[in-house]
Amino acid sequence: MNEVPRRTLDSRRSERQNVTCRPVDRGDAAAWVELRLAFWSDAAPGEHAAVVERYFAGTLPEPIMTLLAFDARHQPVGFVELSIRAYAEGCESENVAYVEGWFVVPEARGGGVGRVLIEHAEAWARREGCTELASDAQLEDLSSAAAHEAVGFAEAGRIRCFRKVL
Repeated sequence: MNEVPRRTLDSRRSERQNVTCRPVDRGDAAAWVELRLAFWSDAAPGEHAAVVERYFAGTLPEPIMTLLAFDARHQPVGFVELSIRAYAEGCESENVAYVEGWFVVPEARGGGVGRVLIEHAEAWARREGCTELASDAQLEDLSSAAAHEAVGFAEAGRIRCFRKVL
């Protein structure tokens, strides 16, 4: 398969929240899998581990960047998975940076971890030449909508998605 290039991003510490945010590396694989399991708990057994392995092998088309957040004790407390899409609902530009997944462990919520992740996602997106960052949330997920609004996202619309098995 074609190898997907990974772009670099420096590890940075947010002084006001004492949170470190940096790109995931192979040594973080187990922690990333655990965070993904906490966020997407309905996945089939082994699915997250397979995704993480494909990411590090360079055979996963997205995400193209994953950032992890660590607390003052160096424990992983959140992640954001990013891609670049040709189009995103409500956006005006092409090649829109997109938040494919954004999660903070419950005990770290409300402490600025999500904000730090999005600030680092924005910095990465700018370096990639993007002028917009987009995301989505389930219509009924009001806490996610509130978190998005708290970090500066504006609701661009509401849609229902359909599929038909062929």
